[in-house]
Amino acid sequence: MNQEDIGAIRLTLELATIVTLLLLLAGTPIAWWLAKSGSRFRNAVGALVALPLVLPPTVLGFYLLLLMGPNGPVGHFTEAMGWGLLPFTFPGLVLASTLYSLPFVVQPIQNSFEAIGRRPMEVAATLGASPFDSFLKIALPLAKPGLVTAAILGFAHTVGEFGVVLMIGGNIPDRTRVISVQIYNHVEALEYAQAHWLAGGMMAFSFIALLILYTFNPAKK
Repeated sequence: MNQEDIGAIRLTLELATIVTLLLLLAGTPIAWWLAKSGSRFRNAVGALVALPLVLPPTVLGFYLLLLMGPNGPVGHFTEAMGWGLLPFTFPGLVLASTLYSLPFVVQPIQNSFEAIGRRPMEVAATLGASPFDSFLKIALPLAKPGLVTAAILGFAHTVGEFGVVLMIGGNIPDRTRVISVQIYNHVEALEYAQAHWLAGGMMAFSFIALLILYTFNPAKK
């Protein structure tokens, strides 16, 4: 394993950690709204959130590239703010990965919120708790299994991304080159031994993540 492999592993873990934290912060209120809202737009928002599940990663990456490029609205905004363009940067990878992994975090949390039912929140309201207090002290603790599942899935899915990160981040060492791209580089160069080390590590990591989910999933008990 060379320095480029180690750099790709470090960058991938850093990316997955940041993306998972962002997904939990952004995905939890979205999941709550989808679970409890009676809005007529609920199904449309749910379908939009779930879109990365069925959309080819290259399609999502292509449109994100257009949006964040010099002629896109996001690109205009970031340049106006003095941040420069996001494509082929680590912040661009974070944004793309967050959008691509969103359904893997929102759906488990939404399912947990829906399983709680209305009764606990109604009881809290009759005792004088505000909606925000009820959410923090009742809904979130009861939804803990879904939050744990969402964190594991979000992290593991981000680690395994390829199409989106290649489209948005490219292949820049120590800046945007993640493990999946590094494996691709080794295969292209016919360096199968090096590819085996990284690919085998990815397989072991994926198996362990799924084993944890199946072992500690309360629905299985």
